[in-house]
Amino acid sequence: MTSPDMEKPAYPFDIDACPSPAFVVDDALLRKNLTLLKQVQVDSGARILLALKGFAMWDTFPMVSEYLVGTTSSGQDEARLGAETFGGEVHVYSPAFTDAEMAVVLQYADHISFNSPAQWLRFRDTVASAPRQISCGLRVNPEYSEGKVALYDPCAPGSRLGTRAVDLEGVDPSGLEGLHFHTLCEQNSDALEHTLAAFEARFGHLLPGMRWVNFGGGHHITRGDYDVDRLVRVIRDVKARYPHLEVYLEPGEAIALNTGYLVCSVLDIVENDGAIAILDTSATAHMPDVLEMPYRPQIIGAGEPGERAFSYRLGGMTCLAGDVIGEYSFDAPLAIGDRLVFTDMAHYTMVKTTTFNGIRLPSICRIDERNREIRTVKTFGYADYMQRLS
Repeated sequence: MTSPDMEKPAYPFDIDACPSPAFVVDDALLRKNLTLLKQVQVDSGARILLALKGFAMWDTFPMVSEYLVGTTSSGQDEARLGAETFGGEVHVYSPAFTDAEMAVVLQYADHISFNSPAQWLRFRDTVASAPRQISCGLRVNPEYSEGKVALYDPCAPGSRLGTRAVDLEGVDPSGLEGLHFHTLCEQNSDALEHTLAAFEARFGHLLPGMRWVNFGGGHHITRGDYDVDRLVRVIRDVKARYPHLEVYLEPGEAIALNTGYLVCSVLDIVENDGAIAILDTSATAHMPDVLEMPYRPQIIGAGEPGERAFSYRLGGMTCLAGDVIGEYSFDAPLAIGDRLVFTDMAHYTMVKTTTFNGIRLPSICRIDERNREIRTVKTFGYADYMQRLS
């Protein structure tokens, strides 16, 4: 629904054909990303995994699995989801495993990366006695990062993630078959190249005895300005120096970057030092990275505050005072019932939503890549909130 005096922007799909609020993933855009990632694998010789922490819409996995070799997870439930709905290789990393979790992980994992030598030594015999053959590695900390947001910097001083070179002194690496580092966040291939130099300087002496190396995630491969040629060169150079190594990348964001939307509706408009539109979605419950990163998501047909004739602060429907998405301007005044479409809302959205305040989760929809029809994959109700709490 759009107010009579508001000219409807050119939307890439029928926004009235889906529930509100709803995450909507465009299959055609998803396949475009996957095609590029497949070509990177062909050209570089690397193997690319889907990081479920970033995108876990398993209804799309029949498509995604045509292009990528498997999934990487952060624990027992993601590992099971990857094994049961995606197939292929299942890689698992956690800052620490419990005995009970490890018993589940061993049912699904092909590769396990441990965070510390102590965790490796604790579970080494357990893994060796598992009925499945599992390749074990160690996550290391190159102590180098170009990340600009401390919240997302695994190599910040005092980080709990990964083992530093100094902490490996006197440790027998026998039995370990891989090294894993993760330092990037929404970065280009130059940051990877610089990180690799630090990684090799600190851990290169271990690589001749390894079978694989994992470059982690944060590679923004499908972003328009990403230097894919440089990425391919960097990987091929590594494989030339260490021809025995299998190289893995595990992006989550790059798979679903710019493939999805969040459709929402205006519920009310109030005035307090400017117009405020209250939406049927929420920054804190439905798109928490808006507050955590923080960042300002784009809206189709909207501009910066003051850029267009009518400016609004857009707020969510929870009781949190700071549940504010940002300030935007429009060519015509908003009215109750108008629908807004946030862009790039597929990755780190569905996986991070909450039912804070009992707010219902957005529905999940897909746009067919051929006929452009919208299919609702999942809706949520009271039970999804209630069953989390007792």
